[in-house]
Amino acid sequence: MTGYAVCEHPLAQIKLARLRDKNTSPADFRSALEEISIILGLQALNALRTRPCTVQTPLKSAPGRETDQPIVLAAVLRAGLGMVTGISRAVPEARIGHIGLYRNEETLNPVRYYVRLPKDLDKSLVLLCDPMLATGGSAVESIRILKTDGAAQIVLVSLLAAKQGIRRVRREHSDVPIVVAGVDAVLNKKGYIVPGLGDAGDRIFGTF
Repeated sequence: MTGYAVCEHPLAQIKLARLRDKNTSPADFRSALEEISIILGLQALNALRTRPCTVQTPLKSAPGRETDQPIVLAAVLRAGLGMVTGISRAVPEARIGHIGLYRNEETLNPVRYYVRLPKDLDKSLVLLCDPMLATGGSAVESIRILKTDGAAQIVLVSLLAAKQGIRRVRREHSDVPIVVAGVDAVLNKKGYIVPGLGDAGDRIFGTF
């Protein structure tokens, strides 16, 4: 997987519309976020290494595949937590890391306040969960943090991206594929994606 990919699965697009809708309640927003995250996560997991194995059916042995590397889900706090909840339902064996960043509202640059990541990132497929890829600042900083801790195989998973954010990630981390449910054209003066869906964290936790 290279570059970026927009997930065109009909269910992903239906759930994205629900997430965009300003009338969607926090409870319904959380449910839709978990559900769409499973779909996006499965697409991102196309990069997972597997190896052949043999299993015994009730009738006879049969060839199969098994995981050949650990999986790590890295949530960019706080909105990334909603995505991790969904993806972890598909891969419950995944380990989970947290990257705490907040955006300086004057400069729009990310400020780091907390990082806790699993060990052996160099051997793992890391899905970086960041719902909104706007300016790209948080994603670029999160990827830098992951690489500093040894991560060599990272896929960025987002709900929505602005073209500007995609360009920045591709420019600064061209080796990191991006999976999104939609791409919007512009950002407003506050760095929010337009039309977007608002602040994902506020809508998840009802803090708007």
